[in-house]
Amino acid sequence: MKEYPPRRGDKKNSEFFEENLPKIYARRTQSGLAELITRMRAVLVQVEFRSALRYMTELYLMTPYRFAYGCENTTHKVYILRAHDDCPLYIILEPREENFRDQFSSYNELYPKSGVKQAVRYLGEIYQTKRLEETKNILASQQFRFQERESFANEFLAHPYFYFTTPSYYTNNIVGYTESDLSDLGGLCMGSCFILSPEAHATLEKADILQSKSGLKQMINGIDHLATRILCHEREDAILEFIALSNYYFWGAYNIDDMNSSTNICRNPDVSRELISPAKVFTANNDPYYVNTIVNLPSPTEDFVRNFGKRMHHIAYEVEDGAQDDGTKNIDYVVGKLIHAEIKFLEHIIGECTDFPDLKQIFSKSSPYSLLITEYVQRCHGFEGFFTKTNVGYLTHAAGQDEALKPSAVPGLAHD
Repeated sequence: MKEYPPRRGDKKNSEFFEENLPKIYARRTQSGLAELITRMRAVLVQVEFRSALRYMTELYLMTPYRFAYGCENTTHKVYILRAHDDCPLYIILEPREENFRDQFSSYNELYPKSGVKQAVRYLGEIYQTKRLEETKNILASQQFRFQERESFANEFLAHPYFYFTTPSYYTNNIVGYTESDLSDLGGLCMGSCFILSPEAHATLEKADILQSKSGLKQMINGIDHLATRILCHEREDAILEFIALSNYYFWGAYNIDDMNSSTNICRNPDVSRELISPAKVFTANNDPYYVNTIVNLPSPTEDFVRNFGKRMHHIAYEVEDGAQDDGTKNIDYVVGKLIHAEIKFLEHIIGECTDFPDLKQIFSKSSPYSLLITEYVQRCHGFEGFFTKTNVGYLTHAAGQDEALKPSAVPGLAHD
C-alpha cells in the first residue's frame, strides 16, 4: 500500500474515522482503484439560460481560462475552456431552455439564497481512469451508485465517455470518470459544434486584452483547490467518501476555533503541483448551529449551508510568487488591477509575506453567474500548505458577513 506523508493539523477525528481511513486506503489498493484513477481532468459548472457569455467574461478577467471549443446538444450549450496545458478543463453547461430543470434544481430550491437560481450549480469533477468499465464495476461492488445515462436531464452528463456517480449525500456533488485525457475537445460533445458570434468574440477579446494590458496574464495560474461546505456531523463521511472514490489522501485538518469550524484537505499524491490535480477541501462547523446560543460561537460555515445548501463554496487560484519592481507583492498587484476593473472583493488581503514563508489570500464576492467565490493565494518563500489559522479565520468571517441572510428573507423571522 502507498505510503502517504505524515498527517498535518490539530483537528481530532473520531475512532470511526481513524479506523476506516486506513481500511479505505487498503481497499483501494487491493481492488486496483489506486492504480486505475489518476488525476482530475475537468470541473463542471452549470449556469442559467443565456448567462454563459457573462460568466466567461468574468473568468477571462479573473482566471487563466479561455474558450477553446463549443457544442450544443438537445439540452445544453457546452462551453469548454482551457488554461495552461496541465490544468483541468473548465466546462460550462448552459441550458437551452429558460425553465430547464434537473435533479440539482431540487437541491437549489430548498434554500433561500440558491432557490432564485435553480439551474446554477457547481456539479463536480471528472477524473481520468485507465479503464472506465472496470472502475465503475469496482466502485459499484462497493455500493457506490452510478446514474444511468438515459436518466440524465442534462445530455452532456450522458456522454458515452463518462460515468457519473449519483450526487453525494454529504456534498451534493457528483464524481465523473473517463478514460480520455479530454484533449480531443471535438469528441467531448454530442451534437453540433458552434463558433462564438462576432459580438461574443469581441466581448471576450476585450476582457482578454484588459487582463493582458493589466499585466495579470502571467501572474494568475490554474486552480489550486476546490472548497465544499458541509454540515458539522457529515464532515468525516464526506472526506471518507471522497477518498474512497478517488486516489487522493487525507493531508490533514485544522480547527479554526474563533470561527467554530475546521478546514480539511485531501490531496493527489501523484502530482508535483496542485495545478495539475487541484486539492479538495471540506469545511464544516465544529459545533452545529443549533447549539450556537449555548456555546456562544459564530457559525458562518454552517450558516452558508443553511442558506445555499451543501455545495462548492469557492475555487482558489494560485498567484505566481514574486513582487513588482516597487516591492508590491503579486497578489496585491493582481487584486488592485481587478478592483480597478470593478471586480468586488470581501475586505482586504490577509497575510504578510515579508521575509519568511507565509501565505497571502483573499476572497472575491460570489459570482452572480455561478454563485462561486474566487480565492487568490500567493505562497511566499516556499510556504507549504493551504492556509494559516489567522488567514482562514479572517476569510471565513468575511464570507459569512456577505452570505448572511437578512431577517426579512427568512419565513417567520421578524425584524428585531
